[in-house]
Amino acid sequence: MSNVLTQLIAELVDGRLQVVDLTQPLGPATPVIGLPPIFASSPGLSMEVISRYDERGPGWYWNKIELGEHTGTHFDAPVHWITGKDIPDNRCDTIPARRFVGPACVIDVTQEVATNPDFLLTPEYIQAWEAQYGRIPVGAWVLLRTDWSKRSDPETFLNVGPDGAHSPGFHQSASAFLAHERDVLGVGVETVGTDAGQAGTFDPPFPNHTTMHGAGKFGLASLCNLDQLPPTGAVVIAAPLKIVDGSGSPLRVLAITQHHR
Repeated sequence: MSNVLTQLIAELVDGRLQVVDLTQPLGPATPVIGLPPIFASSPGLSMEVISRYDERGPGWYWNKIELGEHTGTHFDAPVHWITGKDIPDNRCDTIPARRFVGPACVIDVTQEVATNPDFLLTPEYIQAWEAQYGRIPVGAWVLLRTDWSKRSDPETFLNVGPDGAHSPGFHQSASAFLAHERDVLGVGVETVGTDAGQAGTFDPPFPNHTTMHGAGKFGLASLCNLDQLPPTGAVVIAAPLKIVDGSGSPLRVLAITQHHR
């Protein structure tokens, strides 16, 4: 075993490094994104017991589940969006596993979002962050910390008004900057999707999906515990299920970071 891996294991065992779970619990109550009635909607999770130590299976317990690929904490593959449909290796089963692991850059906009739920991250804000914490490296996961995941009630989490949902996200220019100028793996958010709540009214509509997936990048949605990560220095592992021709998948997102004692 290499010295690097030996040191990693030793520091995990010793507690100098910790594993932070960035994943929301997934169950029938997990909220899903809503779309206008003219579009097909994604179902939430439903579960049915196959057997539970009973006559259907005396020694084992298991369930049948049904859900949309993009339910709960989930991964968006490039093929999820029309702009990414012709990108090579664009599906959950064809993306190289190496691309699921990368350094985390956590951009904290909690103060801005507290006063403006429609806040959009801009390139200028990113560059100000870089002036303090360093340039975003190639192959990074850029995680937008908003503390939106602390909205435990589904109604306030989705935050839908008469004119649609209101939640923070990325300005199209920020998505383009991250995808093309910084060559990130992808972006992660605490909201139900990687675009802002009002993104359907933007030009182009849903600009983060349009830009990121068109560039072969990924999305992570419905993250939590970003307040437990430093601005830089953590490593994120975000591996979707290897669904054949899958456009996305629920997943368990883990971060390895120094333990703050």
